[in-house]
Amino acid sequence: MSDSTDIAYTEANGVRFCYLQAGPLSAPLALCLHGFPDSAHTWRHLLPVLADLGYHAVAPFSRGYAPTQVPADGCYQLGALVADAVALHDVLGGDDRAVLIGHDWGAMTAYGAIAFAPERWRRAVTLAVPPTGSMASTFLRYPQLRRSFYIFLFQTPLAELAVSADDFAFIDGLWHDWSPGYPAEADAARAKDCLRDPASLGAAIGYYRAMLDPARQLPRYDAEQAATTAGGGCPVLYLHGAADGCLGVETTTHATEHLPAASRLEVIEGVGHFLHLERPELIGARVTDWLR
Repeated sequence: MSDSTDIAYTEANGVRFCYLQAGPLSAPLALCLHGFPDSAHTWRHLLPVLADLGYHAVAPFSRGYAPTQVPADGCYQLGALVADAVALHDVLGGDDRAVLIGHDWGAMTAYGAIAFAPERWRRAVTLAVPPTGSMASTFLRYPQLRRSFYIFLFQTPLAELAVSADDFAFIDGLWHDWSPGYPAEADAARAKDCLRDPASLGAAIGYYRAMLDPARQLPRYDAEQAATTAGGGCPVLYLHGAADGCLGVETTTHATEHLPAASRLEVIEGVGHFLHLERPELIGARVTDWLR
């Protein structure tokens, strides 16, 4: 298996992105999107697998996550992330053979991107977050609201202080709760490095503020924002850990009803929210089989 991964930069949608990559630049694009509190390094196991499968595998640090630029427009709505994914597809030479893989916020971005620009993506894989519309009857139940306390904390002025205190111990706590038993020290440390600049931390929290505050959303992204709940697009393999401490497995109950035609849902036993890190060989095999 190839282990050659390097770092590069490009500009897309007005943002200078840093990204990790593996595989030949001339190969079909496999764009891998991370979530919170995480970094592009979350894909370190999957990038060489995708390269060996014949893809140019790319994992960008999302807008605002250092060393990617904090965007000048200060916009962190999901529609902006969709626009970023489509723009990255274009500047990285993607075509209709491209595939999209997303975890957490990356999964939500992927649902929107394949609906907004279905001609750009052949297949997609999403992990740990089902389509938004499928959670209407499960998210507001008490057990899930308790897991999602951080979303509401992030709407307050205390969020930055709470997350950064004691060398970002908050981030250690989320990894511990979301993937119980997984030794997350190295991954948490990489996430902390992305967020140590106050502007970057404000950006990451800004994703959650824009999610619940329409005043933080820009008209220029109206079409992309609408696509995030529209459904449709290429077939999706959706993977969810049975022990996910961020979004309980019950949130997947209606997921298949909101996935595109020919999609598949699989719940992976014995893993939590960061299932691609907990069981990299298993998840790599599932992804490989799906993309073939």
